[in-house]
Amino acid sequence: MHCLRRYAAPFQRTCRALLLALALGAPAASGESPIRIEPARGNWLTRPYRARGVPAINLANSGRLAGLVRGGRLYLSAHDVVALAIENNIDVEVQRYAPLLAREVLRRAKAGGLLRGVGLGVAPGPQSVSLQGVNVLDTGAVTTAGNGVSTGGGIITQLGPSIPSFDPSFLVFANFQHITVPQSNTVLTGTTALVQTMRTVQSQYSQNWDFGLNAQLSYSSTHTKVNSQLFSLNPFTSGSLDLQLTQNLLQGFGPAVNGRNIRVQKNNLKVTDLQFRQQLITTVSAVLNLYWDLVSFNQDIESRRQAVATARQTLDDSKRQVELGALAEIEITRARSQLFAAREDYVIAETNLLQQETILKNALSRSGIEAADLADVHITVLDRITIPKEDNLKPLPDLVEEALRNRVEMRQNRINIESNKLNLTGIKNSLKPSLQAFVELTNNGLTGDLTALGALQPGIAYLAGGYGNLLAQIARRNYPNYSAGFSLNIPIRNRAAQSDYVTSLLELRQNELSLQKSANQVRVDVQNAVIALRQARARYDAAVQSRLLAEESLKGDQRRFVLGATTPLQVVQDQRDVAAAQSAEVQAMANYTHARITLDQVLGRTLEVNGVSVEEAMAGNLAPPAKPTPNPNQGGSR
Repeated sequence: MHCLRRYAAPFQRTCRALLLALALGAPAASGESPIRIEPARGNWLTRPYRARGVPAINLANSGRLAGLVRGGRLYLSAHDVVALAIENNIDVEVQRYAPLLAREVLRRAKAGGLLRGVGLGVAPGPQSVSLQGVNVLDTGAVTTAGNGVSTGGGIITQLGPSIPSFDPSFLVFANFQHITVPQSNTVLTGTTALVQTMRTVQSQYSQNWDFGLNAQLSYSSTHTKVNSQLFSLNPFTSGSLDLQLTQNLLQGFGPAVNGRNIRVQKNNLKVTDLQFRQQLITTVSAVLNLYWDLVSFNQDIESRRQAVATARQTLDDSKRQVELGALAEIEITRARSQLFAAREDYVIAETNLLQQETILKNALSRSGIEAADLADVHITVLDRITIPKEDNLKPLPDLVEEALRNRVEMRQNRINIESNKLNLTGIKNSLKPSLQAFVELTNNGLTGDLTALGALQPGIAYLAGGYGNLLAQIARRNYPNYSAGFSLNIPIRNRAAQSDYVTSLLELRQNELSLQKSANQVRVDVQNAVIALRQARARYDAAVQSRLLAEESLKGDQRRFVLGATTPLQVVQDQRDVAAAQSAEVQAMANYTHARITLDQVLGRTLEVNGVSVEEAMAGNLAPPAKPTPNPNQGGSR
């Protein structure tokens, strides 16, 4: 029985680890599959009228998460945290839908449809349990400039001439009629009630082009049978082939006007890609802050544990001194009070660590901590915070230039201003009068059965025949019609169009000023980030010196306490000073990592520094972590 119990516990732990790995990693293939739109089924004729599908959301985590769980612990490095966040974070997954949404709106624009505001904005990343004294970039400080900005960051406006549909259409119309009309003059009809039975069929093909041309080709035929003997043909069929061309010459003329939504949406596609990049930067920066805070919490627990051990040793020494009569018994109470205070600080530090683990695990899993006992898995960090000797920062003007070139907000604002100018072309076109030139060409035909009256009339036999005779007449153009002309519509005063143009132009000027404001804010962000980094280094250097002096004072007073040259109260105070200095040093180290992350973020190089490929991130399947791109400005917290 002892042997069974001896091997049962390891076997149970192994089984639990295997079950956890299977639960987290079984759907890895589906978890890493790209988001897609499924094509419509059917042949070329029915496919345009069938719905396309989108697979259900996938809440399975990538296989990387399961591979990092061993023995009930999740082993994480900074590279692993970045990769897991990109593969599994829901905020990133939401933004993976944005390019598909934008492409579908482009498909709609190419058909002549209005633009739609789709997608969700960039979501802020999770916050740590405690970020006291940490300078974190306010991502809302630099926002997309201008009105007309949709939720997804692109431009949508529908002012200006109406954009026609660019998808051709085919119309078929059939009508069956029975008409009875009382007659007041029987000489003309030969009956008191004229009864007509008619069958009408019409078909029409129409199409619009972006330069303002509309074409309609129509064919119609009507078969008529009457109860009168005074018709030369009865029953008879009439038909026509009609071509109408209408060209806009002023308002609504040119691809720049009618195709503006297509060009704007192509710009919105670029904005969507930039928005995905912005979400990556925001999420990566947030999870790195979480990770390095977790590392600092681990280091803080170590210092708190040492403080507890030191307080316990002081209590034991005080008890021995009291037994020898060298100290009053009140000193035991003081030492015990210090021990309880150290234990309380240790419990708080341990609680912060557990809460930080929960926040980080939730950010790295699609289903949060609910995923297969992930709540019971503790994190083991594989990195420690180290501060480089020097920051090696570029000159401030070079950093500002880099930020202006790389910041997503600046690039997005420039694209949106370009889209506003494209829309302004269409809005300006609405100032012009409406001038249309039109041409209509019609070929007519008539055929039917000769009546007794018709047989007596010369030349009518040419119309006698079946449906083929009708088509032949139309093809030979025996009975053509021609018409051409123009239509001019001049609005008096034209106040609405003038107001729309000036309003849009004023908004464009506001957007240009907002772009300049954003550039100014970028300069402020860079300068503040550099100042924050220098401040973090100065605070760290001061914290290190403070901790060294506190430890030296504690060691000296401990030696004097053994010799009876000082009181336990002094030793207790020294212990508190050391614990506070160690905690301040750990916090200063964490602050330095946050300052580095913030600097990378304001410079727009977070992804490059951490070796993140946007293409792999979009697919949701990152390559095995490689060493990040060397960055001379990056600290040694790797």
